[in-house]
Amino acid sequence: MPKDKKNHPDAAVLSIPGWPQTDQPMRIAIMGWAHLSAQGREGSGYNLVASELATGLAAAGHQVFYLRSGMHYSFGPGIRLKATETWRGIECSELINSPNLCPSAINFKNVHEEMQSSRTSRMILHWLDQINAQVVHIHSIEGYGLDLIKAIEDSGRPVVATLHNYHFVCPQVDLLHKEKSLCFDYEGGKRCVDCLPAESATKARFRRALGQAMARYLGHHLSELAWKGLFGVRDAAKKIKGKQSEANDLESGVRTDREAALGFEIHRDGVSDPRAEAEGMVDYGLVLTKRDEPADLGKCPLDQNELFLKADHHLTVLNEYGKRRAAGVDALNHASMVTPPSEFLRKVHVAMGVESMRTRAVMLGQPHFDQINRRVRRSDLYDVSPWDSKSNKLPLRFAFFGTTRPNKGLEILVQAIELLDADVRKRCHFLIHAGGWDWSFRKRMSRYSQVSFKGGYDLMQLISSWNEYDVGILTHVWFENSPLVMLEHLHGGKLCISPRLGGPPDWIRPPSNGLLFAAGEPESLAQSITQCVSGEVAIPSPREVHEATPELQSYPGHVAEIEGIYRSVLGIKQGDAQGASDVVCVDAKPAQRLQRTS
Repeated sequence: MPKDKKNHPDAAVLSIPGWPQTDQPMRIAIMGWAHLSAQGREGSGYNLVASELATGLAAAGHQVFYLRSGMHYSFGPGIRLKATETWRGIECSELINSPNLCPSAINFKNVHEEMQSSRTSRMILHWLDQINAQVVHIHSIEGYGLDLIKAIEDSGRPVVATLHNYHFVCPQVDLLHKEKSLCFDYEGGKRCVDCLPAESATKARFRRALGQAMARYLGHHLSELAWKGLFGVRDAAKKIKGKQSEANDLESGVRTDREAALGFEIHRDGVSDPRAEAEGMVDYGLVLTKRDEPADLGKCPLDQNELFLKADHHLTVLNEYGKRRAAGVDALNHASMVTPPSEFLRKVHVAMGVESMRTRAVMLGQPHFDQINRRVRRSDLYDVSPWDSKSNKLPLRFAFFGTTRPNKGLEILVQAIELLDADVRKRCHFLIHAGGWDWSFRKRMSRYSQVSFKGGYDLMQLISSWNEYDVGILTHVWFENSPLVMLEHLHGGKLCISPRLGGPPDWIRPPSNGLLFAAGEPESLAQSITQCVSGEVAIPSPREVHEATPELQSYPGHVAEIEGIYRSVLGIKQGDAQGASDVVCVDAKPAQRLQRTS
């Protein structure tokens, strides 16, 4: 370990006042593909959960080690391990030159190596021996081979696998076809072939190794210039074309404001728009172009969850991608325990062949969840409904937190706002916090004074936004498992409107703490919004939302539950019958599970 890393302030174990200390410390290895210290900035929610769990375990007195794979490449010989940093007392290392790349989309055509990567497994087993790990917790198998779990279990160490998505059974990760619609039938693997565009793994590894070598030896700015000199002609041409298209949108694509002659006035015959007069809309003269056309996202019936769980085509194998799915199921069947964060995610994997006795839904807990929860409990408004249809003159405030990626379904919200009756829309205000390219959405929504775009956000902005909105909205078009943003709304005591797709129905009980609509259907979302505004659905107080959502888990409770699972699976390995009986309780409520494993 480099000395300068050891002396870094982050090398010390994070001190948490009052945090319970273990009297039986364990040596725990956690594995993923993102930089642990980057938390949600790399790997998004999965890495945030893994990093905070590692923090809580280290704070309790356990020795925690972390391994990252699939991101670091060099022209040096072979696969090798390198210690990188000590963060919050957690010893972090990475596997260099892994045959499998991350994120998974880059590795899409590397199916054979992903199923069987014995070189990677041998190197990791050696690392586990070096650190004398007692238990291994895999948060992402991306960057590794699917054969790794069996190899570790065969070495005598139990493996806990937490499922943050569907990567074990879907190389696209989200069970989405071409990023836009749910994959109801992968046709034995035949439909996977053209799902994602990807270059060969060999070419991708070479490009990544070259880019990282240039960055190490030339520095960021010089390496960027050199990269442009080597590969920039084609890329620059694409960027110039794209920038020109954006410039056309922003400049030549804007017509003169048709109401320019009005000044401050809003009424003048022959000039103002009658619809704008009636609905309070403003015409900024923005022209919609071809690139602003709405994305064609898939639609689902309200009972799509049940239909998917009843299907049996998941087990069909017709090509390499079909074999990969079977290999993912087999890998999980060699784990000591599989811990999806929602009951739906558990049921999906059981339906695909994972043995039920190995699975247990473990609800997520995060420090910022607890900060949001404590904030609202300390508020004088904890027992007060934030809005009443009959008495409130101010609008009902809805908030969307997410990104502009198709799977988050912002397109559905935009279309729903357009479908609202004018009298309903005038009683709403929509705050859209979406990271990514949002100009097309902003352009389409610019005429509605009831819509505000806030761009991307961080955790502190999220926590401090509690007073800015009354109802949270989710619009995902994939089988979301345990969306952090939904849990953030519920911890904040907010009514949550969500698609009835994936894990959210495990928490949301209409109308006590939210409403559920048909995924991908803007008409259905518009109806839910109208129900809130009209008073058909009363907006509950934060206390009422909390009381209706007993599944909410605290951060210390989550860490304690995982710690209990480690002890249970270690007991199984050691032939402890009592430990085995503790683990197989898949239907227990969170509070009961915590008590049993503490």
